[in-house]
Amino acid sequence: MRTGNPPTAWYTEACRRARAADRRRRAHTDSDAWPELAPPVPLSDGPLGEIQAADREIARLTAVRARAVSRFAAARPATVDRAQGEPGAMSAERWAARPEALRQVSEWAAQELVVALSLSSPAAETLLSRSLDLVHRLPGTLAALEAGALHPGHLWTMLDKVAPIEDAVIRAEVEATLLRWSAGRVVAPPQLNRKALREVTRRDVRAAARRLEKALLQRGIYLRADGTDGMATLTVVATMPEAQALHRALVACAEALTQDDDPRTRGQKMLDCLLELVLRPGETDLPPVQVLLTVVASIATLTGGDEPGEVDGQVVPAEMVRQLLAALTGMGLGRPAGTTTDADGADPDGTHPDGTDSLDTGAAGTTDDGTDPAGARLDGTDADGLYPDGTDPDGTHPDGPDANGPGAAPEACPAAGPSWEEREQQELASWWAEMERRVLSGELGDPDPDAGPPSPDHLSSEMPDVGGWDDADPPGPPGRRAQAPEPAPSADARSWATADRALDDAGHAVEDARRTVARAERAVHAAAAADAADEDAWTAGPAGRVTRAEDAVAALEAATDAQRGLLADLLATAGGGGLADRPRIALVDALSGALVALSDLPGLRRAGSCGRAACRRPGAGCSHDLGDRPGLGPPGPTNGYRPAAELDRFVRARDRRCRFPGCGRRVPRGGELDHSVAHPMGATGAANLVGYCTTHHRGKHQAPGWVHRLDADGTLTVTTPTGLVAVTTPPPY
Repeated sequence: MRTGNPPTAWYTEACRRARAADRRRRAHTDSDAWPELAPPVPLSDGPLGEIQAADREIARLTAVRARAVSRFAAARPATVDRAQGEPGAMSAERWAARPEALRQVSEWAAQELVVALSLSSPAAETLLSRSLDLVHRLPGTLAALEAGALHPGHLWTMLDKVAPIEDAVIRAEVEATLLRWSAGRVVAPPQLNRKALREVTRRDVRAAARRLEKALLQRGIYLRADGTDGMATLTVVATMPEAQALHRALVACAEALTQDDDPRTRGQKMLDCLLELVLRPGETDLPPVQVLLTVVASIATLTGGDEPGEVDGQVVPAEMVRQLLAALTGMGLGRPAGTTTDADGADPDGTHPDGTDSLDTGAAGTTDDGTDPAGARLDGTDADGLYPDGTDPDGTHPDGPDANGPGAAPEACPAAGPSWEEREQQELASWWAEMERRVLSGELGDPDPDAGPPSPDHLSSEMPDVGGWDDADPPGPPGRRAQAPEPAPSADARSWATADRALDDAGHAVEDARRTVARAERAVHAAAAADAADEDAWTAGPAGRVTRAEDAVAALEAATDAQRGLLADLLATAGGGGLADRPRIALVDALSGALVALSDLPGLRRAGSCGRAACRRPGAGCSHDLGDRPGLGPPGPTNGYRPAAELDRFVRARDRRCRFPGCGRRVPRGGELDHSVAHPMGATGAANLVGYCTTHHRGKHQAPGWVHRLDADGTLTVTTPTGLVAVTTPPPY
């Protein structure tokens, strides 16, 4: 990140090299080539080796079963089932709820699996859908399963996060990225799940937003009876920041209860604190608590891009990060208040300075009554609510007649060929001919059963004058007719009158249906045009340019001045709003994503200036030689056993989670930073400190035969008593 003009040429060269390295990294990451698929560690000796061999055989047989289930499903096509709408067919609700993979499979295929495998019906359908997704949508995962590179525990992530991606190219890229990332390393299913969530959120932004929108509808609190009599489960479904904050607050409240003889577990204390705070607010003596959440967001995320962020190590969408920081600081990150951040000049709330909003299909915008400044509406009507042919949205003229009645202008057809009115007349004529045939054959009406069907001559000579027909009326479907007094009709006349009214009503129903379809088509076209215009405006606007930026420097260049100002205000905030500390700036290696330094605005200014007392130039404009300056990097060692605050912060930001292979638990606050070489033989510095969870910190010191070695760059090598070796590196940013 830079502030102002670069002080020396080396800075520009460093930025150029960082961009090139990031392009190389992205080119490698976006490839859909699979790695060499092999187990992450070799087979051990003795019983542990037998366990490994059995586990790999289970994985291989899982792949074999998936292929066999897929072949079985292909032999049971849905064409043998009764089609939707036929008597005895599957209900529409059940059909709509079936997984997409099962739409081409007979509904009775699952029942065969029930009998063959002694499964329940839901379990059989799950086996069918998972096997079909694995074979047809995740071929790389299936191959990795056969090779022992993955085990069945990894399938949940791949099937739940990667298989639903609709775009086949994106799905293949994400699958290949995850396979390359996990190749040659010990990866537990939760770690793979977090990586998959980040990749899917970053690459499939629109689909991820739709899934999040659906998930937000489930936000709430749910109660269900527990399996034990007298117990129940209360489930809180919330966004990640909300859930993290609530959990942290309850943990802090529980830890404040320090009675030595309290037999309750921490979870029981948390529940009791929740009951006290909710059921008896104001009557509790629980002390107020502060919640510490670690939010990681790139410059692109903060300036309106789609790059996802993290809240306490959990991946969250970019907009959720911005909303959280805006709530904590009162600043509208990504959409500066009072500025126009969209390409169409819209304000943050979507309105233009002229009072229009950004929901238009062109460049103009629409006002509160749904019209653009020229008076046109999204649905095609003008400022008076009429279509160009003079009809209302319901198909009628202001003076009363139908849009297709006397005096109405014919509706324009959007495509070449017969007009809408001509197509309607042709269909009505066909309908009339069919109904006439049915009446003449006795299928419709109630003529004298002894007289037989009337002949066409009888029809022309005896047909009553209902509704004003005369010799001048053309053949075909009747139009609107003036109602004239008639003599009492005979039985045959009543039958023909009934048939005529039925045809007349049918004709009007067809007209109404055609008008409804036309209005729906216009609405669909308007919505598609509006969506395309919105996408084009977003792509051409600051948020789109920031998302396309190759690195942080390019993202800053693409951002607006107002966005950069808000970012600077955020970084300068100390203890304001909900922030307990000044935000830190993480400088990372563009190629590997490794943390290089953790600084803040004052630290950047100090590193970008000569530091001489006699220098009167501001830091951004200092042109003195900075070759002897230390630059930015990890904090120096601490004299003593406990790391200083700056060093503690750097190591926690570098490791973020327990570094033991396969573990993903957070490093507890206030401890668990371990000296790889015991103090005082080993220094209290970044090269000798590593973060563990409590369990693995204890195991490092107490488990016999284990060897932990930490390299200067943070690489941790763990060797088991049986000689197996696993290597972990700090998670990249």
